[in-house]
Amino acid sequence: MLMSYTAAVAGCTGYAGGEVLRLLAGHPMIEIGALTAGASAGTLLGEHHPNLLDLYDRPVVETTAENLAGHDVVFLALPHGASAAVADLLPAETLVIDCGADHRLTSAERWRAFYGTPYAGAWPYGLPELPGQRERLRGARRIAVCGCYVATSTLGLLPALTGGLIAGRDITIAAASGTSGAGRNPRPNLLGSETAGSVSAYGVGGTHRHIPEILQNLELLGARSPSISFTPLLAPMQRGILAVITAPVDPSITAEQVHESYRSAYADEPFVRVLPPGVWPASGSVLGSNSVVVNATVDEAAGRLVAVSALDNLTKGTAGSAVQSMNLALGLTETTGLSTMGVAP
Repeated sequence: MLMSYTAAVAGCTGYAGGEVLRLLAGHPMIEIGALTAGASAGTLLGEHHPNLLDLYDRPVVETTAENLAGHDVVFLALPHGASAAVADLLPAETLVIDCGADHRLTSAERWRAFYGTPYAGAWPYGLPELPGQRERLRGARRIAVCGCYVATSTLGLLPALTGGLIAGRDITIAAASGTSGAGRNPRPNLLGSETAGSVSAYGVGGTHRHIPEILQNLELLGARSPSISFTPLLAPMQRGILAVITAPVDPSITAEQVHESYRSAYADEPFVRVLPPGVWPASGSVLGSNSVVVNATVDEAAGRLVAVSALDNLTKGTAGSAVQSMNLALGLTETTGLSTMGVAP
């Protein structure tokens, strides 16, 4: 008889919480327990996520220690700064998976510089594709899921760094994200009439909060004193991220070498697909899936490596990595409950 686990989701009415529930609803080893929120407590889940038909009539209750108690797994899909206080109320044996930023950074100095709030400490990091990370996640009881821009950028650069193609300095990243990456709270700049037919930049000039997390991952991949210029873009689409990344490369390195390095690095990764030479990622191809598509080449005239990566910010960029990490922590097959197939059109 197969063992099953109970899972609660705090912050269930937001986009990230809803995506976690969508994936858990199809997971053969998970029984969905308490669904909690703040201001939305007292409503039905279907009022917020009408797509989750099998959970439509489930009540949303207040996020308290009592309501989260007794579950094997608790997912925290809460605003940045709110997860640490909730996690502190949960038993050490409970697997707590934070989809927010509270426990991603290992540097208190970097946290204070970009977030300006008290540092809550680092948890094992929920991006299994990083070298050695699966071993750290197996048996873990506290996991911090990666940021969506961070996953896109890190996986776009990983083979170039581990393969010694680049040094990790003077990296430029321009990444376009769908509006769901900003969360569900209403803001004038996220209105449909403001975003339709328009692409805009934000967090310009090295101010975006994912920058220290990207740098942290580049250091884990072997870069010494890495430097990046990261510019996020808001694109007129609901979900998805496409990142275009460039970095200086030695003139002796060819496009064929770069592609082979990427293909070899990801040959055994279940959720990363390297496209054929000359075929470039599109965010629409991975929507709803836990897949990442990447490709890379050399711009000989500029002397730079060019890598392009795409993923769904809500799935592989958040909830999918959370479930993937949960599977590892519980000793389940890593791919359980996760699809590599996107939806189209």
